[in-house]
Amino acid sequence: MAVGVAVLATNGVAGGWGAVAWLRKDPSVWFWYLLRAAQGAVVIQALIGFGLLAQGMRAPDSLHAVYGFAPLAITLVSEGMRVGVAQRELDDVDIDDLDRGQQIAIARRVALAEMGVMTIGVLMILTLALRAYQTGA
Repeated sequence: MAVGVAVLATNGVAGGWGAVAWLRKDPSVWFWYLLRAAQGAVVIQALIGFGLLAQGMRAPDSLHAVYGFAPLAITLVSEGMRVGVAQRELDDVDIDDLDRGQQIAIARRVALAEMGVMTIGVLMILTLALRAYQTGA
């Protein structure tokens, strides 16, 4: 139960922080720390869930396991999408040919795009974690 609450809290804080920073167009270093804490909570929760299933324990609602393990998949897919966003921003750009100001502008665009993708991911995880909480025993 405590790990489930940690998943809810960390993803809620990371999602809120990321959304506000993204709307302000302010790449936040703290967002990445909050995101990694939220991802860590998701991994721990999934490992505990796998352990409980291996012991034969089941929640009354069969969808509880789906809601519990889907955040792990969303974390992995979001990370893959984050890499794709960065590559798309850097396509056809030779960083060495740009002046310092242009390099900073591109780095800012990449950081904001990555933060947007990851914020959507943690908000999806938050939604699923809330649903898992509702279907748990």
